[in-house]
Amino acid sequence: MLADAPADTAPIAIAAAVQSVVVNGARLPPAVGDAAFAIARVSPLALATSERLDEALSSAPGFSLFRRTSSLGANPTTQGASLRGIAGSGASRALVSLDGVPQNDPFGGWVIWTSLPPETVDGASLVRGAGAGPYGAGALTGVVDLQEPARVAGGSAGEASFGDHGYRRASGVVAVTDAPVSLILNAASENSDGWIPVRQGRGAADRPLTLSDWTAGARIEADLGAVALAARLAGYDERRGAGTLDANSRERGAQASITAAAQPTASALGWRLQAWLLASNLSNTSAAVSADRDTATLANDQYATPAVGVGFNAAIRRAAARHSWEIGVDIRQTSGESREHLYSQGVATGDRVSGGDTLVAGLYGEASESLGAWLVTGGGRLDLWRDYAGKLIQTGASPLDEHPADRSGVAPTGRIGLRRDIAGSLYMRAAAYAGFRPATLNELHRSFRVKNDVTEANANLNPERLYGGEAGVGGGGAWRWDVTAFYNRLEGAITNVTVARGPVRDPIAGFIPLGGTLFERQNVRAVNAVGVEADLDRPLTPRLSLELAANLTRARVDGGAAAPQLTGLRPALTPQATATAALDWRVVERLSISGELRYESARFDDDLNTRRIAGGATAGARATWRVSSAVSFYLAADNLFNAAIQTSRSADGVVTYDAPRMVRIGASLRR
Repeated sequence: MLADAPADTAPIAIAAAVQSVVVNGARLPPAVGDAAFAIARVSPLALATSERLDEALSSAPGFSLFRRTSSLGANPTTQGASLRGIAGSGASRALVSLDGVPQNDPFGGWVIWTSLPPETVDGASLVRGAGAGPYGAGALTGVVDLQEPARVAGGSAGEASFGDHGYRRASGVVAVTDAPVSLILNAASENSDGWIPVRQGRGAADRPLTLSDWTAGARIEADLGAVALAARLAGYDERRGAGTLDANSRERGAQASITAAAQPTASALGWRLQAWLLASNLSNTSAAVSADRDTATLANDQYATPAVGVGFNAAIRRAAARHSWEIGVDIRQTSGESREHLYSQGVATGDRVSGGDTLVAGLYGEASESLGAWLVTGGGRLDLWRDYAGKLIQTGASPLDEHPADRSGVAPTGRIGLRRDIAGSLYMRAAAYAGFRPATLNELHRSFRVKNDVTEANANLNPERLYGGEAGVGGGGAWRWDVTAFYNRLEGAITNVTVARGPVRDPIAGFIPLGGTLFERQNVRAVNAVGVEADLDRPLTPRLSLELAANLTRARVDGGAAAPQLTGLRPALTPQATATAALDWRVVERLSISGELRYESARFDDDLNTRRIAGGATAGARATWRVSSAVSFYLAADNLFNAAIQTSRSADGVVTYDAPRMVRIGASLRR
């Protein structure tokens, strides 16, 4: 669960404390102006008791993945994150960063959550609302800001678990310190025999959603007096069975970064320099399934999607007792292509290569001022975006050789915030903001297939822009709570728009059988969303604590002239309400019990709101017995009451489901 970022500290106190904040690692401290925005953090308990980071983040109100299925069973391309229930997207409408380095895939914008095991995350903050300022392009509905631990208690930690459906997992973290240098190594591996997502009408073509993955990383830090230097290298490999014959995926990747930072003081400016490189390669096969689900024929073999992203950012920070400012610059460039073997009714028909390059370069400045009980903050950005070197080359029965024209533009954005501390720990705040997200290479150039549904790319997509405002009230002390109302307008929203229903043959999509649908990515006029989010953290007794969170968003599409049939409908795959409750009970000194309940309202699987995915609630529980300060054992159950949670619905009515009840036992060692 989560609690609002420093809610019970007056702005003057926050500003005065900047010079004494101890920041571990090569990063700048939180900005004074952050207190004026809806920034929340995921609790250490959620991070410590979750097998997957995306499940820990789902305790935050409004956090959702494009598909309901967690990273245990989801295809890589459906793991995009969004905040506030404005509009879901596989490309992520939220920016996910780890110590400042984007974790969104350079080709598709989705996030490979298995590459981010919870053991390697020391803190997770959510900036809800367009994060202009230092976050830049991609932070459309918010930012998931992850921090790596600067140290490991005891020097090493490890965990192993196994459970239902062939589940097994092992992870470890080791820290070696020889002042002024420290080295942290981490590794994790996970396997699951999975579950068959189709229940009603299941046939011989249906297979389990299987998973086999590993990730490893190393980070070295050096304290060079006034300057901290950090370098990180990590890699991952994830293999999945997608639920039907001939449908599988594999995602491989690596990243490297180097960061140098100096903390601001009363007499000296602080600064940060960072450079990073991301590389990924997705392979994905899809199949057309017969009406009786007894046979499947290979429809597409996307055998490689090599992509590279590089970036650089720099910032200078001034932090005084009553005011602060920061100016900075960032550059991101991506290059990638999709390489495919094409099939029609199981017969090879040709090949396709599509892809291109994108570039975003931005300059920003922000400043904050504390005026007694008031905190005022604001800033602006100016970004140049460019799509170029695009291509679509196809051989076979429908040859194509297209090279879309290069495009570019300038996007001004910004944000302002105001906070007023009242009596005691009570506060009020308000903010307004604007953000933008350029289309990913995947949206611009890669068409894809999910069973009998095909979505075509669109090289003419324009960037999305979001304008919005919010007002909140909250308090600290024994009861930490926050309630925020917001309004957002997402202009030029990239949407999968229905073009035709099968049976139909298309030069790019190939043959779509009866029951299938052809979509195309298009910019619709806007999505208008109004909502409220609330969270509460309350210690009931010294041994018992309760955390509650909820989000309610009414989002509606304005299709404009391009898609008038969508006006008044809810965006596809976007829930209207989410709610979570978490309880942590230290029964005795050695025994702890925690539980969580999560509810999500219905979604629609298509733009026309004809394919309804029912809402549902799941519960989880975990009991931990500490044998000693170093060793503990636990018993955990996910989907405790074996609820039938729907995840998709096809045009011919086939429904898929999330994981059934899964029980795990595990052991933890910390030295």
